[in-house]
Amino acid sequence: MAVAAENQRNLPSQENLLLDYIHRLESHKQDRKVVHMHLSSLRPFNRRDQHIRTAAGSFDPLVSELHGQIFTLKNSDIFFVFKKEFLPQTETIVQKVRFLFSDDPLVTEENPKTPPFATWYDANDDFDTILGLVQTLAQAEQKRQSVVRARMDSRAALKAKQEQGEPMTPDVLARLETALTRADLSNLVRRQFICNVDSKMVPTQEFSELFISIKDLRETILPGVNVTANRWLFQHLTETLDKRMLSMLTKTDSISISGEISFNINIATVLSHEFQSFDDNISASRRGSMIIELQKEDMFVNLSSYLFAREFLQEKGYRVCLDGLSLEAIQMLNLERLGVDICKLVWHPELVDGGEPVHDALTRLVKQTGKRMIVMCRCDNREAVDFGRSVGISHFQGRYVENLIAEDGRRRELLRLKRRIERN
Repeated sequence: MAVAAENQRNLPSQENLLLDYIHRLESHKQDRKVVHMHLSSLRPFNRRDQHIRTAAGSFDPLVSELHGQIFTLKNSDIFFVFKKEFLPQTETIVQKVRFLFSDDPLVTEENPKTPPFATWYDANDDFDTILGLVQTLAQAEQKRQSVVRARMDSRAALKAKQEQGEPMTPDVLARLETALTRADLSNLVRRQFICNVDSKMVPTQEFSELFISIKDLRETILPGVNVTANRWLFQHLTETLDKRMLSMLTKTDSISISGEISFNINIATVLSHEFQSFDDNISASRRGSMIIELQKEDMFVNLSSYLFAREFLQEKGYRVCLDGLSLEAIQMLNLERLGVDICKLVWHPELVDGGEPVHDALTRLVKQTGKRMIVMCRCDNREAVDFGRSVGISHFQGRYVENLIAEDGRRRELLRLKRRIERN
């Protein structure tokens, strides 16, 4: 995988490919034309990846017949170099693409300070102009890549420093907690969806988990300190973060909340004054849309406190999720006696490597849970979803699921764009 990623980085950019193509075009520039579509001047909401892909895809009939060559630059501009005899077809395609963005000021407003929607060139008459333009674009992209690489190197160095950084001490924790009381943490809140994924890998969102990113917190407030080095101090830190999360959830203007949500808190937080205040300030209907996630470590440390907290939460109308379960833990626990509504099984390749005994045991366990939902979490690849579905699990969470959601969104957007073009 690392080699593949390195090879991907070493691939020439579209700007360099275009520059090389223009150099080679010099020897046979007769009867060639070039159109430069200035899509970089579109408004950002019209310049999304799916829009640019749809625009470039409009030229596929000519490209597939070897009548022209297309280049989509990093800034979203499109260059199409084509044979002169196919000028009418090319003009028709450009008009279709122009109509696709008919609500954008680039199309609706003629402004001498901005470039036109498209600029046309004759490769023979305007070769020097084309070459100069493409060289400028290639140099700009090379400079942008250098800046991005420098930023990534700095971020990687900071991450390495944090991972090998000084362990957190009580004094550092005290300073951090003081800073947290004043800091706006809303920009550190992340959302990850739990989805029902069908056999065609189409996700249906069920609810989403809100959490404060510890990684981003370290980079923002305590660079150079390994906040997870001391387990007990980190546990204390998470309780402080729990209370900040409760405060933000009470103030709906702090973070965007939509649909059913879950959030992870310590059992000690559930039994605290801060949670009582939070509960007093939200409506019964909102309680029904919230899922409280409790960690299995909390339960193992003090089972009686867990049972009391779980019963208290469910009586109030919340649902309870037991998070972070391994296969061994989920087999050992009696989920019915624990009374959870949802439990999260952590994906690990060992689940597949365990062979039929593990697969059969997990299949029986999923069937026995009845109405209780089992979510397979930390799914970073398709193998996790395929395995989960093979044993009867239908709900998943993780980076791969987020990619499925993004891909499904792009697919729906492309379908809407296609229908829009066909109607007109």
